[in-house]
Amino acid sequence: MATALPTSAAAATAAVRIFQPTRFRLPGTSPVPARKRSASRRLSGITCSPGIASVAGEATSPEDAVRIVAVVGDGSISPLKDTPWDEVMRHTADRLKWVDEGFEMLVFTDKLIDHDDLKKELSRCDMLVNVAITGQESVQWLIHNSKNIPNVLCFQSPPSLVNKLGGTSVQYTGEQDFFGKLINVGKPSGTEESAEVLKTISNAWERHNSDDIRFCLLVVVNAYIRPVAMLKNLRAKGLSTLGCMITNCGPQILNCLFDPDCRKAIQCLNSCSPTDQVCNYRCIASYESPHLEAFSLCVLQKHNCLELNAEIPSKPSVTPLSMFREQKLSHEVAEDLFVGWLDGLEWSWRVVAGQNPAYDQFPCQYQLFYRGKAKGSFWYEPIFQVRTLEGKLVWRRRKYRVRRASTPGTFYFSVLDNGVVSKEFWTVVDAADDFSWGLFHYHGAAQAAGQSYTGAVLVTPDGSYPGGDNPRLDSALEKCGIKKWELYMVDNCSCTGAPLGTPVGSRLHYQIAPGKEAGIMQRI
Repeated sequence: MATALPTSAAAATAAVRIFQPTRFRLPGTSPVPARKRSASRRLSGITCSPGIASVAGEATSPEDAVRIVAVVGDGSISPLKDTPWDEVMRHTADRLKWVDEGFEMLVFTDKLIDHDDLKKELSRCDMLVNVAITGQESVQWLIHNSKNIPNVLCFQSPPSLVNKLGGTSVQYTGEQDFFGKLINVGKPSGTEESAEVLKTISNAWERHNSDDIRFCLLVVVNAYIRPVAMLKNLRAKGLSTLGCMITNCGPQILNCLFDPDCRKAIQCLNSCSPTDQVCNYRCIASYESPHLEAFSLCVLQKHNCLELNAEIPSKPSVTPLSMFREQKLSHEVAEDLFVGWLDGLEWSWRVVAGQNPAYDQFPCQYQLFYRGKAKGSFWYEPIFQVRTLEGKLVWRRRKYRVRRASTPGTFYFSVLDNGVVSKEFWTVVDAADDFSWGLFHYHGAAQAAGQSYTGAVLVTPDGSYPGGDNPRLDSALEKCGIKKWELYMVDNCSCTGAPLGTPVGSRLHYQIAPGKEAGIMQRI
């Protein structure tokens, strides 16, 4: 039709106004490759040298290494289940290595101020992070010794400890946002971009979880030190996005703009940072609709108009359970562990707690694992509640195809979630012999949405935390690199009306089940 192209163009233009792919561009993240830093940077007579990191036989060149120093108040307590800040930041240092072996963060308490080691590290660092510094002597010492550090972040500390990004100071006043008003010190063109960075950091930090603490540091590294691969989708895209949408997805865009839920979803997503998975997934879960699925399927999954990409993370490396009930774990037994309590109960497992802030914090999480009608087929269906952004409590359900990986206890999962394919690698980390609890870890990526993630779920038959001292569970969490204080406790109250049930003809356990010894229970 002659009018199809103009209509599609108008629809795409309107959608781009709502869902602006170029809206969030951080300093130093333009499509032009960033110039490599020299091995050392001289600032007002003080040399900040990144140093060399070598981990597990993998050398990092000096210009690629990033050195961060964190100073925390001695004895200070974090909001993360009252865990000492010292422990939180040391764990964050370990988790930075999962992103890039060249990221080195050293953590000191402020009782070590004036110590030679701290002075030495401050003289060659790329970033200083001050956390819960309250002593006046510590404050004054850090002010004096951080003058030539280009990037300084201060959390839960007095306003006299000033934040800096790329040499631009940030003055905090109680009348303004968390980081306050920018004071320009030579980069007027970067003020607006720095404000965007600060907003992102502030929103993430206030959520008080380990993923977002690490995210805050990575945003600064990505914007002012060197590109971070997992944040590449923060970088600006060209006008090719609009052309792609007009050419390929005009009808889907038009339908979305005229559908209230789809339009709200796009507006909500536009308010999120592209890599803020908590914000993004809450928007999607709140306003999902057939029109949103069609829009995402066309714009993101089929045509990748936003030019996004993401890979499944390889770290942390988590080894699967090798023995169960004194027998070597097989693929069949590993699948039976997933099937869990389904048969005696209406579900396989209920989630007690999870580690990922975007996906594991929803209330009333049920897991259904079952074998399908087709030979060798296996399926996973999570059912969970979502409190939408408008305050409604709704049930959501997904359906994953599950395939065995090469090692028993490891699996490939895939799902079409609101028009975007997510692929995940799951590991059965451990499970009690009596099926009283299990721990499953996952790495995943929604490639077309440009997001990668990791997480783990602790499951039991009734959704309550395993009682008593449990060294085996502690060891399983340690294998995943997870601390107990990182876990989100799932709200398992008011869970009536869950849309449970499996397809007719589904098959359950093959060899083992709760309360039953090993033995062939059915043919696969």
